[in-house]
Amino acid sequence: MEIVVIWFRRDLRLDDHIALSKAITYAKKHEYKLLALYHLDPFFTEMEMDINNEHFFQSLAHFVKEASESQVYVHLLHDDVLRAFQQVMDVYDIKAVFFNEDEVGIGQRRDKQVTDFLGKKGIHVSMWQDTHLHGARDILKADGSHYQVFTPYYQSWRKQEKQPVIKVDKSFFSSGHTICDESLSQKGNDKLRELIKGCSRKFDQIGSDKAMSTLHHFIQKRLTRYHEKRDIPSVFGTSKLSRFLKTGTISIRTIFHLIYEEALYEDEGRETFIKELAWRDFYHMIYAHYPEMKEKEINLAFQGMKWNEDETLFEAWCKGETGFPLVDAGMRQLNEEGWMHNRLRMVTASFLTKDYLIDWRKGEAYFAKKLVDYDEASNIGGFQWAASVGTDAVPYFRIFNPATQSKRFDPSGEYIRKYVPELEYVDEKWIHEPSKMPIDEQLKSGCVLGDTYPLPTVDHQERRKKAISLFEEAKQQ
Repeated sequence: MEIVVIWFRRDLRLDDHIALSKAITYAKKHEYKLLALYHLDPFFTEMEMDINNEHFFQSLAHFVKEASESQVYVHLLHDDVLRAFQQVMDVYDIKAVFFNEDEVGIGQRRDKQVTDFLGKKGIHVSMWQDTHLHGARDILKADGSHYQVFTPYYQSWRKQEKQPVIKVDKSFFSSGHTICDESLSQKGNDKLRELIKGCSRKFDQIGSDKAMSTLHHFIQKRLTRYHEKRDIPSVFGTSKLSRFLKTGTISIRTIFHLIYEEALYEDEGRETFIKELAWRDFYHMIYAHYPEMKEKEINLAFQGMKWNEDETLFEAWCKGETGFPLVDAGMRQLNEEGWMHNRLRMVTASFLTKDYLIDWRKGEAYFAKKLVDYDEASNIGGFQWAASVGTDAVPYFRIFNPATQSKRFDPSGEYIRKYVPELEYVDEKWIHEPSKMPIDEQLKSGCVLGDTYPLPTVDHQERRKKAISLFEEAKQQ
């Protein structure tokens, strides 16, 4: 039987999906049947389960069920990726494979491997850029080189026309043109059930319906004040769409165009949010041009930095037991929810690299395990920015003061109290720097320093000086 394969990956939806739409058009033109496939990579299924993986596999299971209700059977293949495709080829005559490509990281290397393999078999491969408003090589300078600074990149990005929402002909699904071969998917189905059974928590904010309702609610309730509220962690002022973009249960085009269609008028909130979408494209572009940036600093002057290797301090950071309330609140939110407010991502990354002087790569890897919205390019870019070692990064001598950040963005301590219950009854006067509390205040609040809540694990002012010295030393070498 002659078939066209639609290979799903980080695009778990049936709407506004470029590769799916193109695959249907191709199948209709040539009168081929359509086979939907998802490759369960042993690299991910066999690693230790953490919040990130649990969220993704639950999103996948939800999509498989959602697709079946639309008469699309998603075949789950659990094997080496080339053997997985060979299994399909052993049963069916594959004429073409359509998918939305990865332009960076391990996904890009896998795509090349599969494309070369299929090409040698004479199978037509059709790849599409679907995950970003603009791909890694869409926004370039006049001389053809890539941007390294966000502002001029954004000015160019803003002028470029955005691709419209893609129509998917779903009538094709109900016309007997899709394949359901349960025997091909048995091993993969069993593996996914095993993975879901092993999850330690259940996520309800998954799937395309939840993604769309989240988007509409953001536009109606929070968009107009986004620029004012997005930096206040105690307030629900952000979009909470990143987790859906991670799994592809909503497309970036749908978000962009609905923001314009439903927003009542052009305002600062909308423009601030649009700029955040551009940052996502920017870091993706940077990663594509610096494929080693997960392991190496983009700024050559800071490659080979002599980072602190104190595992006790790193463990304190991971657990949210640094003795700096805002930092601890952020890390505990991450550990509990698999998500952290963006202001806290900057604060905690800065604290790790500038106060603890610990290698940014260790923090990036920890976030990769915990964040349900983990985006490799943005996370690496964010950590290199905070550590002052990346492109267009914060200057190395600009070091966040945790207490100052706390007073500015969580003045009453509402966010801190939510995630650090030891400080729940500490007076607002001391909430940002509880180590300054007199003993009578400690007893009154039920928070005894060094017992109920840790004393500061480092002296911020001393570490600030040490950090600047470390960076200046690196620059001179």
